[in-house]
Amino acid sequence: MSRHEKIHYVECPSRDLAATKRFFGKAFGWTFEDYGPDYAAFSNQGVDGGFFTSDLAARTETGSALIVLYSDDLEGTLGKVEAAGGQVIKPIFSFPGGRRFHFTEPGGSEWAVWSEAGA
Repeated sequence: MSRHEKIHYVECPSRDLAATKRFFGKAFGWTFEDYGPDYAAFSNQGVDGGFFTSDLAARTETGSALIVLYSDDLEGTLGKVEAAGGQVIKPIFSFPGGRRFHFTEPGGSEWAVWSEAGA
């Protein structure tokens, strides 16, 4: 597939960059490459990206785009999110085509995880 004019990289705000890195490392096994004290990049997570220090957080209630992860085991992933310090803000619910939940990570931004209806 051509990379031309496709989504290539995402950048996400974090009110607490160190806590965000710990959370994603613990919950999902992500690793980071730091570029100074206010930026950390991740790769090989479906799309590459990074977190930057910000006073703001990404929340759908304020019009932010929502980044949605996929899981083969939705309940298992929810448990990992909670164990790593994430706060579930929308418990698992069904929607046409599957199920999902929303959470905030310790840096304040909202994310979601989804799976097919039978997963």
